[in-house]
Amino acid sequence: MIFSMLDIQRVAHILEGAAETEIMPLFGRLPGDAVHAKTGPLDLVTVADEAAERAITHALKQAFPQALVIGEEAVSAHPELLAQLAGAELAFVIDPIDGTANYAAGLPLFGVMVAVLSKGRTVGGVIYDPVAKDHVMAVRGEGAWREGASFPRVRLRVAAPVPLAQMAGNVSWRFLPDMLKTRLLTNLPQIAAAWDYRCSAHQYRMLAAGHAHFQLYWRQMPWDHAAGVLIHEEAGGYAARFDGSPYDPLLHDGGLICATDRDSWLILRDTLLGPTPTA
Repeated sequence: MIFSMLDIQRVAHILEGAAETEIMPLFGRLPGDAVHAKTGPLDLVTVADEAAERAITHALKQAFPQALVIGEEAVSAHPELLAQLAGAELAFVIDPIDGTANYAAGLPLFGVMVAVLSKGRTVGGVIYDPVAKDHVMAVRGEGAWREGASFPRVRLRVAAPVPLAQMAGNVSWRFLPDMLKTRLLTNLPQIAAAWDYRCSAHQYRMLAAGHAHFQLYWRQMPWDHAAGVLIHEEAGGYAARFDGSPYDPLLHDGGLICATDRDSWLILRDTLLGPTPTA
């Protein structure tokens, strides 16, 4: 199945429209009863998430009638939907607001993400920033780029490799098994800096544009990572699970490190977690 640059731009325009009508009008104006916890206090959903997912789902089904369309909030209610991704010729995975906790707090660090899959393999991805009103996007084999209404298309390229002591990037240890979490936190001082913006959308944007050297996660739900990993790889980066196997949007844990290149990936994995990480 071929998914073209024209197709990915159609998806980008759909995200832009949903952000304008469903997300930004409530940004900084959410009433208290518009925010709810799902699995716990760190896992939030708002009425804007739900409305944006409905709008994006409807628009994608109109634009691509044969496609499977799955959103994070739909999967929250019906987890069995994820099993359909493996066999779908064309599928879209939606994160209507990535960084919901930031959005609910009035912080402008959130994004809208869609990954395009074919037979379980990511072939396209878009991350839209509703505040800056620009997209980063990629089509497999075509590279990654950033574009917005106020500037021309810019090709994305990951940062040049640097020694371990100069590496800085995003580290998310929230879901790590206890033994790996302890090992990681013990070894973190060997790198230059680490942060977590509570927003994969912006973290992947930074990584693909060369403003960070790496990212590390344990859990890998496809709405959080499928689009971003493809954009990162098409910008020249290297990504793999902790055991060295390729990223797979159908697998949801086992760890993920995205780095500037394979050598940097190995140095990071071996230093922070050990050469054969176990839980």
